[in-house]
Amino acid sequence: MSTLDVDAGRHFLLDLQQRIMAAVVRIDGKAPTRDAWTKPAGETLQGEGLTMILEDGAVFERAGCGFSHVRGPKLPPSATQHRAELAGAPFEAMGVSLVFHPRNPYAPTVHMNVRMIMAQPASGEPVAWFGGGMDLTPVYGFEDDAVHFHAQCQQALAPFGDDKFPRFKKWCDEYFFLKHRSEPRGIGGVFFDDFNELGMLRSFEMLQSLANHFLPAYEPLLLRRKDMPYGEREREFQLYRRGRYVEFNLVWDRGTHFGLQSGGRTESILLSMPLHCSWSYRREDAPDSPEGRLLSDFLVAKDWV
Repeated sequence: MSTLDVDAGRHFLLDLQQRIMAAVVRIDGKAPTRDAWTKPAGETLQGEGLTMILEDGAVFERAGCGFSHVRGPKLPPSATQHRAELAGAPFEAMGVSLVFHPRNPYAPTVHMNVRMIMAQPASGEPVAWFGGGMDLTPVYGFEDDAVHFHAQCQQALAPFGDDKFPRFKKWCDEYFFLKHRSEPRGIGGVFFDDFNELGMLRSFEMLQSLANHFLPAYEPLLLRRKDMPYGEREREFQLYRRGRYVEFNLVWDRGTHFGLQSGGRTESILLSMPLHCSWSYRREDAPDSPEGRLLSDFLVAKDWV
């Protein structure tokens, strides 16, 4: 990837972060904390980034969105498990990652990540590939929310081939799955990784389209759910379900592993963690309850559109 392309990617990602956080401020009313950081030369990983995070807001209990642009002397194992020929290659990576945990239990948690990685093998041309996606994790399921979110994902990918949405949806369903509990993390969305089959420029355009559909996919759901009345029962179930979110991010998520293995900035890597969560030993909810229906009707692989 040329210097011009790196600059174009960086510009798009920084603008994306600003647009998304401007929407967060418009909805919540509270300004996020801005934390610009650098990792100087001499460390395992060097580079810079900007973390923007809102905590204890009126609408968001925690909403974090981070930009990072880092360089390293060799790719970590999590990035080369499918690309053995790049083991040990110097690399450059940049991306935007966000997780929003709303205060209201009826408003779903959402995750979005877009990233690009460039590597220079010892012999041959530079290699670039892309990854990311977005997925929804409700505490209480609503069919119209699920349909809308997946329809926006489908629209984002439609210009790049009819195969992309069903393929990336299946990938998302399989990836965001807690194997130790045999349970999906949420209702899915789309996910892809190690992607460059459309060529560098067209693959980047696909990444941009997906990122630009994030706000249209999520904001209407948040606006319709954020003021619904709830009580202690719903709050307790929300904290319990957030425990599952933490389990996935720490045990299975490749992005978390990549950041920690490559010497990344821990505070930024873990911005996806909720402010509060809980665990319960062998909890069982009545099958006909709203809590029980989350498992039976929503946390299943399903064609929503």
